[in-house]
Amino acid sequence: MTNAKDAVRALLYYIEGTNESDDLREGLEDTPERVVSMFEEIFSGYNEDISNILSSTFNAEGYDGIVLLKDIEFHSTCEHHLQPFSGFGHIAYIPVERIVGISKLARLLDAHSKRLQNQERITKDIAEDLVRHLSPLGAAVILEASHGCMKCRGVMKQNSTMVTSSMKGVFFDNKEARNELMQLIKE
Repeated sequence: MTNAKDAVRALLYYIEGTNESDDLREGLEDTPERVVSMFEEIFSGYNEDISNILSSTFNAEGYDGIVLLKDIEFHSTCEHHLQPFSGFGHIAYIPVERIVGISKLARLLDAHSKRLQNQERITKDIAEDLVRHLSPLGAAVILEASHGCMKCRGVMKQNSTMVTSSMKGVFFDNKEARNELMQLIKE
């Protein structure tokens, strides 16, 4: 990890406007190690195997209604500006034969969000993962997030929220199924 620490150190010199021949000031001495350690945590999604997360399933035992895990908190990092964005996700599917433990839906969101990302990709990829691994009648993902790159730079819109959705199968094709899902999310 020396190269990563050296890269962080170089950025610190750049930000501070000092020369690399100078010692880092006291408050920054351990920053390279801290940043690399933080990166390992906030980008841990690169080490997750999506198929492993969704491989443990159970018999749906005839259940054919909506399965929804809502208000799942998530944090990610914008790949464009390296700024944080965070919010809540709502993940739903209608099983045919197999269901997955509810913690797996939260883990799926974490696996995708703990990477350099954009919100649209997270939304799309989770819905596609559910379709690929569970073969449900439908899958839906809605993410609501506040983006640091909108708050502290550029347009500086403090209270904006971005909403993305991906609807697959019956949630895309059937207005009633989509409306039922939206009502469940509102409750």
